[in-house]
Amino acid sequence: QVQLVESGGGLVQAGASLRLSCAASGRTARRYNMAWFRQAPGKEREFVAAITWNGGKTNSADSVKGRFTISIDNGVNTVTTYLQMDSLKPEDTAVYYCAVDLAPWNPLSSLEGQYTYWGQGTQVIVSS
Repeated sequence: QVQLVESGGGLVQAGASLRLSCAASGRTARRYNMAWFRQAPGKEREFVAAITWNGGKTNSADSVKGRFTISIDNGVNTVTTYLQMDSLKPEDTAVYYCAVDLAPWNPLSSLEGQYTYWGQGTQVIVSS
């Protein structure tokens, strides 16, 4: 079992920045590839960015390239992924979810099915 705790969402104006955090804990094997997805009102959940357990590779959606940066920190008991979001736009408004892939040998994926555990989501609202 892996517990994911997200934080950092909020209400900001267009052009501002936010940093989301997601702390994963609960298993002794702590090499997780991690990802962020988001779901806007009335839309399906979509991939945002992913990172390998050692931070060696990242992948992101075209819509956020150059504005969002994913990173990972392997602590003693917790693995934390961050999503630095700059130059936010109203279309970035969504609930953001982090997710964990328990198989670090997997290539990075934008598919929800590869991720086993999910956070509860954190709301990001960008006003124009």
